[in-house]
Amino acid sequence: MMIDITIGKPARRTLPALSAAHLTLTAACFVLLLAPALWNGYPLLQYDTGGYLARWYEGYLVPSRSTAFGLFLHLGEGLHFWPNLFLQTGCAIWVISLVLRVTALVARPWHRIAIVTWLSLVTALPFLASALLTDIFAGVGVLALYLLIYHQPDLGRSERIGLFFLTAFATVSHSATLAVLVVVLGFAVLCLLPSDRRRMAVLLPGGGALAAGAAMLLAANFAFSGQLAWTPGGFGIAFGRMLQDGIVKRYLDDHCPNARLKLCPYRDKLPATADELLWSGGVFNELGRFDGLGEEMRLIVLNSFQEYPLLQFETALSASARQLGQVASGYGMHDQIEHTYGIIRHFISKEVPAMQRARQQRGALKFDLINRIHVPIAFGSMLFMLGLLVRATMSGRFDEPARLAATVTVAILANAFACGALSGPHDRYGARMVWIAAFAAAVATLRAMENMLNERKKRRLAAGYAFSIRGDHGTRRDP
Repeated sequence: MMIDITIGKPARRTLPALSAAHLTLTAACFVLLLAPALWNGYPLLQYDTGGYLARWYEGYLVPSRSTAFGLFLHLGEGLHFWPNLFLQTGCAIWVISLVLRVTALVARPWHRIAIVTWLSLVTALPFLASALLTDIFAGVGVLALYLLIYHQPDLGRSERIGLFFLTAFATVSHSATLAVLVVVLGFAVLCLLPSDRRRMAVLLPGGGALAAGAAMLLAANFAFSGQLAWTPGGFGIAFGRMLQDGIVKRYLDDHCPNARLKLCPYRDKLPATADELLWSGGVFNELGRFDGLGEEMRLIVLNSFQEYPLLQFETALSASARQLGQVASGYGMHDQIEHTYGIIRHFISKEVPAMQRARQQRGALKFDLINRIHVPIAFGSMLFMLGLLVRATMSGRFDEPARLAATVTVAILANAFACGALSGPHDRYGARMVWIAAFAAAVATLRAMENMLNERKKRRLAAGYAFSIRGDHGTRRDP
């Protein structure tokens, strides 16, 4: 499969006029995507929000909690984090607008508001935009990197710079997002290799953005903790997935009591899931959490790969498949997130009154009815992506919708492996990525409608021209 990456002179860019109508439609997009936070009266909070908020105050590294994103949240504390929501929502609207422009769908003013309305009604995007969480940057990062790779000639200099830094920030926001973006970039490399290696230079901005993001994360970690180190927790998170797949129990049964493992006395009392082990106290806390068990978890993870390779492959494949099926919105967004509440009370007590007034903290935020819409749309959108790819493969023509569908499909599959196989399947991991499939499906649909309307217009013009020619030939002219 070869996907064309056009490199040439910059195309003529048709920018929307900065008119009252344009500003009104942009404001409407903000309202649609921030509707959950506006209804709530405060940004949405989740299990993990507290870990990010604490990074500024605690001054040490915590597994899977980006210090760079913690700094981003800290900058909005004085205004109840509304600047954070407006900034991340603005990034989403901007990237959506750029994708519509490069697919020639910006000419009609209603395209963008129609797309944003669709995404607001049937996907998790408004809840991602309204939450103090890294998840919004997963899908936005994929679209930004897509633009950097495939549409440099269609972008202005300032747009390329903005996308570069947006991609870099998405990279530092979460290790799983970095993994997905690396796979998307690798996919572009595979597409280019069979055609012309000289065109590989088009990948430099995207690759540079990922490298810059990695450097930013190392710098932030050093500034916060004095350690020039990556965000910890990789082995601990993988250990949790292996625990719930039965691999940890098998390893302990095979090596206890001879091995000097702290977990041997607890091998028959271990929790059933990673969440219970890592975040619910019990044996993990008794043995010192990541500091006390970190080296042992690393040992078990690495050794189990050597001793049970087939089992590892089977369980990783199964976990990835299950992750593809877990796409419900709202995971961890409720009123029982005591860790986050405790962090806010301890470090940012001035936020407590506004937080407690929010509807979420009064138990009013429910997702059962919402997911009756979101989940079927998510599955339908992923199937739509496959349909576009099958059609493109059979026709041998990878047009713009098919190229976007290929990128989205690769990102969703990479996300399923990075989150499902390495961490363990969760609805949250699927919902934060699958909305870009619904977006790509809408782009393809609008593009097909535009092509159909243009063909009808051409046929009408051709028919009118033919009629006028026949009329001219059949008209008698006086000398």
